[in-house]
Amino acid sequence: MLAYPQFDPVAISLGPLHVRWYGLMYLFGFCSAWLLGRYRASRPDSGWTGEQVDDLITYSVLGVVLGGRTGYELFYDLPGLLADPLSFFKVWQGGMSFHGGIIGMSVVAWLLGKKTGKGFWGVADFLVPLVPLGILAGRIGNFINGELWGKVGDVPWAMVFPDPRAGDMPRHPSQLYEAGLEGAALFVIVWLYSARKRKTGAVSGVFLLWYGIFRFIVEFVRVPDPQLGYLAFGWLTMGQLLSLPVAALAAWLLWLRAAPKGA
Repeated sequence: MLAYPQFDPVAISLGPLHVRWYGLMYLFGFCSAWLLGRYRASRPDSGWTGEQVDDLITYSVLGVVLGGRTGYELFYDLPGLLADPLSFFKVWQGGMSFHGGIIGMSVVAWLLGKKTGKGFWGVADFLVPLVPLGILAGRIGNFINGELWGKVGDVPWAMVFPDPRAGDMPRHPSQLYEAGLEGAALFVIVWLYSARKRKTGAVSGVFLLWYGIFRFIVEFVRVPDPQLGYLAFGWLTMGQLLSLPVAALAAWLLWLRAAPKGA
């Protein structure tokens, strides 16, 4: 068993102002996306300008935060939102849904696709390779917060999380599993795949397919949100339920791109 590092969730305190690691992880994610986007845009055949990347990241901040927060409240904690509508704004307490973020980013891709003439998939294909490092940072933020822990396990790297609700039994650090799969592994897959010209929508399809697969797998060792529990069969979680249509959409999209014309 490994000892859980005793993190202080507050990274910097300046009088009454407290900057939390969770927020810094989001800042890292957006900064890394901007740098990667600027790098991709600098290639002669990218079809993107640096200014367009700046707009993309600016809109993406709003899309991720509003979409992620709205998705969490609707998918995971609707009764809590109805009981306390102001809880929507307490983002420093955590509570962001990646699937809600997908919806928010889809709106961003649609708006910028119309504005730039690149179309929805043209923007989405440029955007998705920039996302996984942000997912990695967000999962590290979950780990620092000591939230979204895994099931009790006897693997050598299991650890006891400090939240009293986690109990005193060692658990899978599922946040780190997600950081490794949905973050690092997904970044390598999508970044390398998108390094060559692909049919429009194919890069987005690869991103969505592998995210859906990785998320579905990790959910087997991640404890579901207590207000929801398992939805069916004693193992199906909301994360898995939301990942199924994502993976199905991706498979359909890739099949369309691979099918010969007229098929």
